[in-house]
Amino acid sequence: MSKYRKYKDLLRDIPLFPDIFTNGMTRNLAHPKKSFMGRYTKRTMEKYNNVMIKNAVKLCQIQAHHAILEVGFGPGLGLQEALKYLTDPRGKLFGLDVSEYMHKVARERLGPQLALGRVHLLQGRVECIPLPDHCIHGVFHSNCHLYWPDMATATAELLRVMRPGARMLATCDLGFLRRGVDQGFFKGMTLEPEPYMQALRAVGFLGVSMEDLTDEGKSFQVIYATSPPPSTTETQTS
Repeated sequence: MSKYRKYKDLLRDIPLFPDIFTNGMTRNLAHPKKSFMGRYTKRTMEKYNNVMIKNAVKLCQIQAHHAILEVGFGPGLGLQEALKYLTDPRGKLFGLDVSEYMHKVARERLGPQLALGRVHLLQGRVECIPLPDHCIHGVFHSNCHLYWPDMATATAELLRVMRPGARMLATCDLGFLRRGVDQGFFKGMTLEPEPYMQALRAVGFLGVSMEDLTDEGKSFQVIYATSPPPSTTETQTS
């Protein structure tokens, strides 16, 4: 039995963690490093985010020829899932993450697809996405926006790279996150979804809403947003 499996329910069973652990874990959730804490964070992402990521990909309405972006791809599970939908040679998949360690993990997971040019990994922050304007048909991310220090700039960048009428999906587990706060995690962070949804509306996203879903026994939240259609975009820029 691995040391990770032995302690697989730590985050659910222990009522309060010491600061040295919670601060280190929170830092690594935002920017995983190649360390014991970074490896533990990777396993935590794989364990708790998998169902949400699969649903984000499914609800993103990906078509075979689309260009798709995942923000904060972490271990690469979402990229792996999205590839199943991009069966047309014109389809492109981009992943953005700031962590060098997560890039290494994703490269190991997606090696053949990277070699074939089906996936493109981008190093950087969501506040400055290294993609041209209006090139992306759909964006998804999971348990990610709470780590963005500049929500207004981040949401404006997402809108900039999205094609008119493109869909953005964000999934989060508010129950898990709130329990984490009670245990001492996420100090100084805004976990509630309302500021993110307000930022999306403020930069011009339409149809911003949230719903509760349950899949494979896991309950979580989905935030929906759509970039303005061509006519609205032309009106706003004229």
